[in-house]
Amino acid sequence: MEASQATSEPVLSSKPATKRSLLSSLMEVREATAGATAASTVPDSSASFKEDTYLLSTLSRSSEQKALRGLKQLLSASPTPISMWGVPLAPSAPGDDRADVVLLKFLRARDFDAGQAHDMLLRCAEWRREFGADWVTEEELVGFKELEGVVAYMHGWDRRGHPVCYNAYGVFKDKVVYERVLGDPEKLQRFLRWRIQVMERGVRLLQLRPGGVNSIIQVTDLKDMPKRQLRAASNHILSLFQDNYPEMVTRKVFVNVPWYFTVMYSMIGPFLSERTKSKFVIAREGHVAETLYRPEFVPVQYGGLSRPGDLQNGPPKPATEFTIKGGERMSLEIDGIEGGATITWDMVVGGWDLDYGAEYVPSDAGGYTVVVEKTRRIPATADVPIHHVFTAKEAGKMVLSVDNTNSRRRKVVAYRYVVCRSSS
Repeated sequence: MEASQATSEPVLSSKPATKRSLLSSLMEVREATAGATAASTVPDSSASFKEDTYLLSTLSRSSEQKALRGLKQLLSASPTPISMWGVPLAPSAPGDDRADVVLLKFLRARDFDAGQAHDMLLRCAEWRREFGADWVTEEELVGFKELEGVVAYMHGWDRRGHPVCYNAYGVFKDKVVYERVLGDPEKLQRFLRWRIQVMERGVRLLQLRPGGVNSIIQVTDLKDMPKRQLRAASNHILSLFQDNYPEMVTRKVFVNVPWYFTVMYSMIGPFLSERTKSKFVIAREGHVAETLYRPEFVPVQYGGLSRPGDLQNGPPKPATEFTIKGGERMSLEIDGIEGGATITWDMVVGGWDLDYGAEYVPSDAGGYTVVVEKTRRIPATADVPIHHVFTAKEAGKMVLSVDNTNSRRRKVVAYRYVVCRSSS
């Protein structure tokens, strides 16, 4: 079959509100109800945290520029060359502004104290040499195949281009899996090496350029996470990341947060810097995809549209979005579908709690409308997007209906579709 678009753009039968980006629209919905379920000891600081651009012109104080010059001067006295993530730091290459980005990360982590940043950088360089961090991504680590794409993995980008790393440790609730992967100190060290491998792959996706994409987003799924058993591994990972990957994470998003998270946070909080804690964001139940912003890159288990294998054949088809007001019913019409063509569509709604249905209307006035998906109520807790495939026997249009008349809350609908003509 031949992939194509329908002959005309989809038509909304009810005019939506002024179109906004999915990010801004979803965040407006989220902010309106934020805090009702978020733990009070874990601040939702998405509005207060400002990501560094690493442009020298944006350094707010002359003392920050002085600190950068001081750190460069300290590094110039280094008896051995120092480089990190392919960026020469000592000596730095003339005109290579990537060095400024890396140095500013260490300075930011130490509140622009050049001496402390220098000490931190030297310790990190020594750790990278001992650990073999520069070539760990090339290693075939035995025994971790089953964890790839499950426990820790890079998957997609947010709307601003930050790579996203997902972490889900619920599999360790199984005692057999826990013992096989983390059962003794030697196994723990192998696991940490694998986790660093995932992190290094994420860093390689960064531009490390002033004004570029210089950090990743970490998403941690706390569902079924065995808090007591993973305490040692969690502390090791936090320590390694904070000491050796300063300012490499722009957001730390927690999803499926259980009631005991506040207790866990009070335990690990003292190990985190204030700036690290300022990056924490809590995704409320049923609103995971809203927090992650870009549905075509968010895995289906978190309410997005990305299914296993979607990213292996290049960038996915982008999602389109529209806003549906409380008390409103809207229909999305996909016209120009030929007989024998197959249409595949995906849809997700932030917060759900509405009615959805689909029908196929033939172009021939004498044809019969086909109920493709009977109208049904989708609860607020739904975390799997709609995915459907339909082959048309005759020319016509697909009509997807979204009914929000029983709610007062505005919601954002994200959808995508593709029409494949019959090869015959």
